[in-house]
Amino acid sequence: MTPSASHPFRIGTRSSPLALAQAEMAKAALCAAHGWVAEAVLLVPMLSSGDKDQSRPLAEIGGKALWTKELERALIDREIDMAVHSMKDVETVRPDIFQIAAMLPRADVRDRLIGADSIAALPQNALVGTSSPRRAAQIKSLRPDVRTAAIRGNVATRMAKVASGEFAATLLAAAGLNRLGLTDTGAAIATEQMLPAASQGAIGIDCLTSRADVCGVVSAINDTETFACVMAERAFLAALSGNCHSPVAALAVMKDGRPWLLGQILSADGSENISGAGDDPAALAEHLLAQASHALKALFVP
Repeated sequence: MTPSASHPFRIGTRSSPLALAQAEMAKAALCAAHGWVAEAVLLVPMLSSGDKDQSRPLAEIGGKALWTKELERALIDREIDMAVHSMKDVETVRPDIFQIAAMLPRADVRDRLIGADSIAALPQNALVGTSSPRRAAQIKSLRPDVRTAAIRGNVATRMAKVASGEFAATLLAAAGLNRLGLTDTGAAIATEQMLPAASQGAIGIDCLTSRADVCGVVSAINDTETFACVMAERAFLAALSGNCHSPVAALAVMKDGRPWLLGQILSADGSENISGAGDDPAALAEHLLAQASHALKALFVP
């Protein structure tokens, strides 16, 4: 495959500033790997369903598929050759016609707190904006007095809602802030205090499985360590059978040449918090669920 300015390699992406920044990273990686000129690669921005409806939490209007389905349709219709996703936005179980063929090197996996220097420094009964069941449960586990409410919109919108006083604080992924050039924004929260969402900080490259030519081209930019760790985290989610309402966190790191997984499940109010570690995602999921109350288990087991 040798694209050109007249027949470019087409990269599908959401049209948000963060998504476009991530697509530019993928474009640069492909050009560097294959010696392509920038004009031979075309970004094709699209407005996702998740971007169109900013009024309700994702779990209420369709979950993670709202970030990816327009790009998946474009892949099927051959309007694009590949799509770029934030891996934490990609559904755990997907049709076999799609393949995550590569991941870029993972960025900072931590969350950052916007509006206060630390979770301990939040005012009593502070209102924290987050639409993530994981973040809401984790912060309530650490600070039971804190209240949470849904917040939607891109990074700039969320930060503006904190600046205006609508929320005392919000939580954002450090990786996204860094990719937008906001490297000094917010207070980073150690993973020992708040384990991140599975796949946080990872950018995935999605292709049609049937397009071996594209998958081969894309494989040249795959970071094998990121890929192995993120796939272990996704296997843990699959074993839990959770959904967008399930407060769950996971982070894998390489240990002795294979992913070592840290996992956590929580009740919605953070009062029940079960963590563990291991190198077998399914066994770890089973271990955590075995310790869970009936009510917590019901958030995961169908």
